[in-house]
Amino acid sequence: MSNPISGFGLGLRSSHYHDFLLAPRGVDWLEIISENYLVDGGKPWHFLERIRRDYPMVMHGVSLSIGGTDPLDQTYLRQLKALQQRLEPAWLSDHLCWTGTDSLNLHDLLPLPYTEATLRHVVPRIAAVQDLLGRPLVLENVSSYVAYRADEMSEWEFVRELIHRSGCEWLLDVNNVYVSGINHGFDPRSYIEAIPAAAVRQIHLAGHETHPDYLIDTHDQPICPAVWALYGETLRRLGPTPTMIERDDHIPPLAELIAELDLAREQSQAIFAECRHAA
Repeated sequence: MSNPISGFGLGLRSSHYHDFLLAPRGVDWLEIISENYLVDGGKPWHFLERIRRDYPMVMHGVSLSIGGTDPLDQTYLRQLKALQQRLEPAWLSDHLCWTGTDSLNLHDLLPLPYTEATLRHVVPRIAAVQDLLGRPLVLENVSSYVAYRADEMSEWEFVRELIHRSGCEWLLDVNNVYVSGINHGFDPRSYIEAIPAAAVRQIHLAGHETHPDYLIDTHDQPICPAVWALYGETLRRLGPTPTMIERDDHIPPLAELIAELDLAREQSQAIFAECRHAA
């Protein structure tokens, strides 16, 4: 299936609502946080409906807990479906993670053990979500800071098998791959090379916080040179892929984010010009 949108996008944040009413140049599409709009009206919807007239959109959630042991939240899923029908996004995504247990939401994106048992648990849950929504679910790799002793395979082997068994699609967060690679001591390129290219629907770029022995995915910094380099290698493998920048804290003026987004656009254009010349 070809991508229904293309180019370079940003996450829609409330501090930029008024800016996007003017439909500034340099942003091809927007990603919303689904949970911010699971209501019938109010200020968020006032702006969202007006901005939606000018921009294609995708939905990105943080509460699905597809890997959790609690039953899937049917009320939440019905709300997602209603939002999907109202907004008509190009696709809908969430994270390959669990977010709590015993109905307690820890408000974090926690990694799964990469085992056969986890695959058998998660695949039917993905199928149930896809059946309800009537479309493939797009899942994103999270950044992680701990690993499980029970792991039977690498994260990228787990992801490849999950995509094969479930038919889900993938949101490849290049920054998260880099952060996890540094934290766990694997080569991020191994991850990029293993993901089925045809399944990748979208790319995320973001900044992180650097500590002497580890990195934290904070979404509050500009993209670092190492992540830009990994993004370039990702594009060479995947080809043109819709790409967006996430910024969730220390949010700068919109013009600064558009300038950073232009760097992604320029890098993409340079890489594919190079590939065409080589061919």
